[in-house]
This record gives sequence, structure tokens and C-alpha cells, in this order.
Amino acid sequence: MAGGSGTRLWPLSRAGYPKQFLVLDDSNRSLFQQAALRLVDLAAPDLAVAAPLIVGNEEHRFLVLDQLREVGCDPSAVLLEPMGRNTAPAITLAALQAQAGGADPVLVIVAADHVVADLAAFTAALQQSARLAADGAIVILGITPDRPETGYGYIRSTPETGAARVMQFVEKPDLATAQRYLAEGSYSWNSGMFVLKASVWMAALERFRPDIATTTRAAFEASATDAKFVRPSKALFAAVPSESVDYAVMERCPQSEFDIRMVPLSAGWNDLGAWDAVWQAATKDAAGNAAFGDVIAQDSHNTLVHATSRLVSVVGLDDVVVIETPDAVMVADRSRSQDVKKIVNLLDAQKRTEHSLHRKVHRPWGWYDSIDHGPRHQVKRIMVKPGASLSLQMHHHRAEHWIVVSGTAEITNGDRVMILSENQSTYIPLGQTHRLANPGKMPLEIIEVQSGSYLGEDDIVRFEDVYGRNQ
Repeated sequence: MAGGSGTRLWPLSRAGYPKQFLVLDDSNRSLFQQAALRLVDLAAPDLAVAAPLIVGNEEHRFLVLDQLREVGCDPSAVLLEPMGRNTAPAITLAALQAQAGGADPVLVIVAADHVVADLAAFTAALQQSARLAADGAIVILGITPDRPETGYGYIRSTPETGAARVMQFVEKPDLATAQRYLAEGSYSWNSGMFVLKASVWMAALERFRPDIATTTRAAFEASATDAKFVRPSKALFAAVPSESVDYAVMERCPQSEFDIRMVPLSAGWNDLGAWDAVWQAATKDAAGNAAFGDVIAQDSHNTLVHATSRLVSVVGLDDVVVIETPDAVMVADRSRSQDVKKIVNLLDAQKRTEHSLHRKVHRPWGWYDSIDHGPRHQVKRIMVKPGASLSLQMHHHRAEHWIVVSGTAEITNGDRVMILSENQSTYIPLGQTHRLANPGKMPLEIIEVQSGSYLGEDDIVRFEDVYGRNQ
């Protein structure tokens, strides 16, 4: 499941580039890439692992494919939710897709934004879970708690070793209740990772929430398919109730005919739900400081500093989070890091763009970085992938100058098609039909200088677009 927005990790995580696609540790791989590769490792002599099935956001579809391609992972399909409807409908789409060919596989349902330190323990727990699920059980991984955590839901289970029976799901507790749970020893954190057969999920959903089953099935059966992309009907999916897997199904199973088990997991798991969780999972120095990027810390303790584009120095800070990006800086008390989402809500209410897009914006053909702007002008760095091209387009309110920095550019400028190389340039008049393409085998980088009365991204009229965009 790769559809989350990660608002608590702003300003690094944004709606257009949420936390599952970020690199937040020393692995040089995004959380999404790590999650996909962990599933590949589940294969055993008695367990065949199919290519991963991704459920994600329509807006992130090319990020999904690009990041999987980088780690050599080819998905079986990418299900694109037209809008967010929480985890129960997302899992239902995956179950219906998995059953589409007449099979009834075991589904290993994991989120794309978790970290796991002990891969061997993680693999062993999921393999055990898959074997139980093949016999019809619903299995949830319960995290062995090491502190009285108030940010997670809990699972109460029987004292059996191995696969305990789940007795109850409980909501996020207050501190006193969490301390009691830790002392009693019969409670585990709810990881949100489930293992069960596709048919068992559909049976449980139809038993407890037939409305979600019926509406999601209708949207799925009206899907359009484009290569790896499967697009459920937007109009029909809009009618699907928004509900989590816990509320829709799992919390009802212990009092039902369904056999629901918990396999304990002690593998350094963390869902990175806020910057404090990133600090907990990070490698720290002797003073408890975690640093990413160009950071200098003096006389500081238990502090997280993440520098993206410049030197960030801190002096005399304790238990503080400092996150720097090219267009925003966030400083917070580490214990209040859950409240970062309030900043995102304020930005949204003020109709600012910093909650949704970075200065550097990824597109299916590459990216652009808005490096300068002012009245009637804007300057961008643009990178086009080898073999990729922007749409054939025109602008009503701006003209553009293009200067090739590196690589080879094929430029359509009205009726002319020209090839430009390093240090060469061209001018696109206002209202002129044009296109930028990279015919080479190396990335193409250009500097674009825009000038005009309006420079918004919505001043684009597209005539042809290989990515299926119409605006």
C-alpha cells in the first residue's frame, strides 16, 4: 500500500512527493523501495513469491514505476486509486486483482513507509504468517513493545507462544494505560501488516462491511487498463465508503467465526509516523544527535537535523527537530513532532503550495527546479530523461528561452525541429507550439527563462502527450 500522504514528515514529505518515496536512512533507498525488496526475500522452498502488486495514488504512478525500476523490481500491476478511501478499499482492490485470473493467493499486506532493522527476523515472521494464512487464518504481525507508546494501537492476545489468538484490538492509549499494557505483557503494537488469502479477505469484508465490498467490486470491474496501470472507475470509486482495515474488519474478527492470529515480530520495526520516530530509528552520535546532509551540531543532545540543500548548524539544542529544504525550514520540539500536521493544515487553508509541492517537482519525463522567480519572470532547471519528452504544448501568457547545459535536446519550435547541444539556445515566442525532447542516452539538462504576465503551471495547452495528461 503506497498511497499515504505523510503530512507529519513535512517539509520533506509533501502531497506530490510523500514520505514513502523519500530516502530517510543510510541505505540510499526510499522506504517504498525497501518495502518492495523485503517482500522479494520471502521466497522459500514451500513459498513462491509473485511480483508485487502496488496500490497507490494516480498522481504518483510514475514515481512508483521509476523507483521500482531503479531497484530492478517489476510489479505485477499498479492499482491506481482515483481518490483516497483508506486501507479497507485499497486491500479490496488488491484482493480482486489477485483473484482476477482465477487464483486465490495469500496476500502479504504491508505499508510502503515502514523501516525494519532485522530483516532475518522480519522474513521469518512473515513466512510463518504465510503458512498459517494458507490454511485459512487471518494473521497480523504484532510488534513486541519496548516502551509505553501512545502513538500506536494495541493487540491483546493469548499467552501462547508462536501464533497467539487475538482477543481484542484496542485504540491508542493514554500514557498510564500504555504503561499498564507494557507491564502486563499480553499486549503488542498493531503493525498494520496482515497476511491472509484473498478469498478470506473478501469473505470477511462481505460479512462485516458488504457496502465496501459491493461498491469497490463495481469500481474494479469497470477498470481501465494501461500497461501496468489498472484504473478503477473514478465515478464508482467515489461511492466507496472510506474506512480503515481495522475498523472495517479486523476489530470484529475476534468475536466471529474467523480464525485471527498474531505472530510476534521483534525486528526493529518503525512506521516513521513523525519526526520523533525518524530520530528513534536513525543512527546517532554519542550525544544522541541524528544528522542527515551537511550538518554541524555543537553542544546539542538528542536532536534530529536534516539538511537538504545547504549547511545547517545548531548550537545548544536539546530534543529538537530541524528540517531544511530549499523552500521551507521547520523547527519543532521533538516531543511535539506529531503536531507538524497542523502546519500542513494551515498552509492548505492559506492556499499556499509548500504543503503539496517541493521547489523541485518530479514529472514522468524528469523534473524541474524553480531556482528563481520574480515579477514577470521565472528561472527553472529542467532535466529530461533519456528517450523522454515533454508534451507538445503552448502558453497563452509567457515566452521561454532555453539554454542547453548538458546533453542533447530535440526542440520543436512551431514548424521547425532542431537539435541543440551544450551551450546552444533557442527562443519560444508567446503562443508558439513547442516541445522539448531528449533523443540521447544521457540526461538532458537545460535552463529555462520564462517571461510574461502570468507564469503559473496551469498556463499549458497540451496537444499531444505520451503520458495521458490533458492539462
